[in-house]
Amino acid sequence: MENTLMENALPKEEKKLIKPSEFVLYLVAVFFYTNMTGMIGAYRNDYLVNVLQISSGKLSLYNTLISIIPFVLNFFIAMYIDGRKMGKSGKFRPLALLSAVPTGVLLVLSFITPKVFSGTILMIYLVTVAVAWSIATSFGNTTNMVAVVMTPNLKERDSIMSFRGIVSAVGNSAPLVIVLVIGIFAKDKGTRFIISSALCSVVGILAMLIGMKAVRERVNYTTEKKNPLAGFGSILSNKYAWAIIISEFLKSFRGIATYMGVFMAGALLGDTDKFLLFGLPTGIGTAVGMLIINFLLKKFNSKVLYIASGIYSVTINVFAFLVGYIYFKNPNPILQIVFIVFLFLIGLQFGASNLLPSMLQADVLEDIELKTGKRLDASFPFVIGIGTMISGTIAGALAPRILYDDPTTGWKSIIGYMPGLADDTAQSLDSKIKLLFFYTIVHGIMMFLAGVPFFFYKLTGETKEKIHNAVIEQRKQFESSDAARES
Repeated sequence: MENTLMENALPKEEKKLIKPSEFVLYLVAVFFYTNMTGMIGAYRNDYLVNVLQISSGKLSLYNTLISIIPFVLNFFIAMYIDGRKMGKSGKFRPLALLSAVPTGVLLVLSFITPKVFSGTILMIYLVTVAVAWSIATSFGNTTNMVAVVMTPNLKERDSIMSFRGIVSAVGNSAPLVIVLVIGIFAKDKGTRFIISSALCSVVGILAMLIGMKAVRERVNYTTEKKNPLAGFGSILSNKYAWAIIISEFLKSFRGIATYMGVFMAGALLGDTDKFLLFGLPTGIGTAVGMLIINFLLKKFNSKVLYIASGIYSVTINVFAFLVGYIYFKNPNPILQIVFIVFLFLIGLQFGASNLLPSMLQADVLEDIELKTGKRLDASFPFVIGIGTMISGTIAGALAPRILYDDPTTGWKSIIGYMPGLADDTAQSLDSKIKLLFFYTIVHGIMMFLAGVPFFFYKLTGETKEKIHNAVIEQRKQFESSDAARES
C-alpha cells in the first residue's frame, strides 16, 4: 500500500504507466505484425527465383524498382505522419489500425501470380504489388513507433522497446516454422507459400486490431503546425543523427549476405524450405542476444555495446565460414550441426543490431525535439532511409547477379547457383563455398563497419539523461500553451 502511495506521488515521467494487459497485447500486435513482414523477408526471393524462375537480370531490375519507388513515396508519407496532430486516439495508433487489413491482403497477393501474366505484364504486376506492400508497411510500421510514445518514463520506454525488439525477432522467424509445417501437407512450393501467407495474414490482422485498440499514447508534444520540410533539415544538421545515418547506410549492404540465406540453406540441407534450420537458430540467438544486451546495458552504454557487437560479428562469421568450408570439403553430420550452432552465435549479434539502433534513434529524436520543439518519428527513419535506400538498392541489384546466371543475356554470376533443382545439395562445391562466403564473411564485415561511426557518437550517460529531462519540461510547457490556445 505504501509503495502504491509513493508511486502515485511521483510525477508521471517517473511513474510506471503501462498496464500489464496493455503491455502484453502490444507485444502480441508487434509479434504478428513482424510475422507478416518476416514472411516476405524470408520467402519472397525464394518465390521469385524457384517458383516463378525470374531471370537474374529481371530480378535485379525488380529489386531496384521496389527500392526506389517506395522511397520516393515515403518522402510524402513521412511528412504526413509527422504532420498529424495527436488526437484522442493518439498519433500513430489510428494509422496502425487502418493499415492492418491492407497489409494482410497484400501479403497474400505477394505470393499469388496469375499464370496468364508473362513478360512486361508480369513485371508490372510484381512491382505494383511490392510497392503497394511497401506503402502498407510504411503505415503499418507505426505499430513499432507506438512504443516510443506509450510512456514519458525513460526506463519504462527503454524496457518496452527492448521487449518489442525481442518479440519482433521471434516473430520474424515464425514464418519459417509455418512454411515447414504446411510443407508436410502441401508438396507444391507455390501452394505452401500461399497457405502460409494466408495464415500469417489472418492472424496478423486480428492481432494488430486487438493490440492497437488496447494501447495508449501518453507522450505530449506540441500540435503547432510547422513546415514539414524543416524537419528534414533539423535531422541533417544534427551531429548525433549522422552517426546513425552512416551506420545504417553501411549496415544495409549486408542485404547481399541475407539474400543468400535461403539458398545457402538449400545448398547445405537440400531444400530451401529447410531455411527454418537456419532462421530458427539465428532467431533464437537474436532473442537471447537482446536479453544479454539488456543485461549489459546496466554496465555499459549503447555506443560501446554496438561497437563491440560489430567486432564480435566479424570474428564469429569468420569462424562460421571456416566450419562451413571444412564441411563442404568433407561432409559429415557433426560439422553440419556445429555450423547450425554457429548460426545461433551469429544471431547473438543480430540481437545488438536489431535492438540498439532503435534505442539510439529514440535518444536522437529527443535531442532534435529539444532543439526544434517537434517530434520527427517518421521523418528521421525516412532520412536514414535515404542512405539505406542507396545501399539497399545496390545490394538488391547486385545479389541476383552474384547468385545465378542469366541465360537470356549471357550473364555469368560469381556463385553460379542453379535454380529449380530438386535437391539443392547438388549445387557445385565451388557454388556452395562462394554462397558461404557471401552469407558469412560479407555479413560480418558490414556489421563491423556499421559500428565504426559510433566512435564519434556522444549522446550517452549523463548527456542522454540531461536531454531527456529537458524534453520532459519542454513538453509540459507545450501542453500548457496548447491548452491555452484551445481555450
